Amino acid sequence: LKYEELFAFMFKINYLKAQNKKKNNGLTRKIDRSKLDEFINKLSFELTDDQKKAIDEILNDLESPSRMNRLLQGDVGSGKTIVSFIAMLANYFSGYQSALMAPTEILATQHYKNLVNFINDSDIKIELLTGSTSKKDKLRIYSGLKDGSISMVVGTHALIQDDVVYNNLGLVITDEQHRFGVHQRANLQNKGVKPDVLYMSATPIPRTYALTIFGDMDVSTIKMRPKGRQKIDTFVKKNSEIKDVLELMYKELKEGHQVYVIAPLIEDSENSDLATVCNLKDQMKLAFGDKYKIDIVHGKMATGAKDVIMEQFKENKIQILISTTVVEVGVDVSNATTMVIFDADRFGLSTLHQLRGRVGRGSFKSQCILISDSDAEGLKIMEAV
Repeated sequence: LKYEELFAFMFKINYLKAQNKKKNNGLTRKIDRSKLDEFINKLSFELTDDQKKAIDEILNDLESPSRMNRLLQGDVGSGKTIVSFIAMLANYFSGYQSALMAPTEILATQHYKNLVNFINDSDIKIELLTGSTSKKDKLRIYSGLKDGSISMVVGTHALIQDDVVYNNLGLVITDEQHRFGVHQRANLQNKGVKPDVLYMSATPIPRTYALTIFGDMDVSTIKMRPKGRQKIDTFVKKNSEIKDVLELMYKELKEGHQVYVIAPLIEDSENSDLATVCNLKDQMKLAFGDKYKIDIVHGKMATGAKDVIMEQFKENKIQILISTTVVEVGVDVSNATTMVIFDADRFGLSTLHQLRGRVGRGSFKSQCILISDSDAEGLKIMEAV
């Protein structure tokens, strides 16, 4: 009975996918690939074969008469973002606007800055639109999107507010797509007449599960690591082995690298003896004294304060950053080589995987240390893969 149920479900999904491809309901466009190649050739690194293949698949989708509905999946740090930027550029060369929606302001801001750097020699107008954008700037951006003078916009849920009207939205990209609800994603797509849609996800999804969720999508997968990236070593340690962990941290700090320390809670709770950001700051100060700058970041802080801390960490003005899972997605500091997660058994596998992906983003050997007295199966899986 279960097999019949699944068969009928998958048959319908595949039928829908085939019908959508037949519809010729996409935008009519021609992309100037020579202009695109000019930008790609200026990159300071070489794209991997998987990235090139994904770009080809996306460009073919953009030029096809059918509407693109594609998932770009790849491990944390595999280089999905640059592929999405190239898709936005291709969309711009065909005369349409692009919108990239990220789940957090930290990630949206980082995408915006990276996109500006990527196209810094051009006159393409890009804007950042988030909840904390000032009212004056919001009105200016709304006007620019409506009259078409802004070609690319990066932001959070602010992109789908009623006040946001696009002139000719041709490409919608959703990063960490599983963090948005179905209606939120649909709201952004409905801002255009029939924009092409690209989803990005680094969350590992078993194939059978992926088929049931994404069966109506085409899927591009990036498996290869960018050149120079090394595998991240993962270790599980007990609380009684904290001295070994501190020594490992000290070794990395002495070499000029930086460290993330993650806690499940911000402040003490009467009902819990879990590690907190505030307590860990005191413990780290006790262990390392004033030799290294230690600071904290968490979700309850004002956006501006969070941005300042993250910028200082990027510039190596902070060596040990103690945080909650607010740094889970998108934070990219190549000099950070160690991730220490306290009470690791309290986090899901997907979160642990994302947190581990915050290190190993440069050419330095990196490690992730999971501290827990639990024998949870998930921790053993993390250690093994």
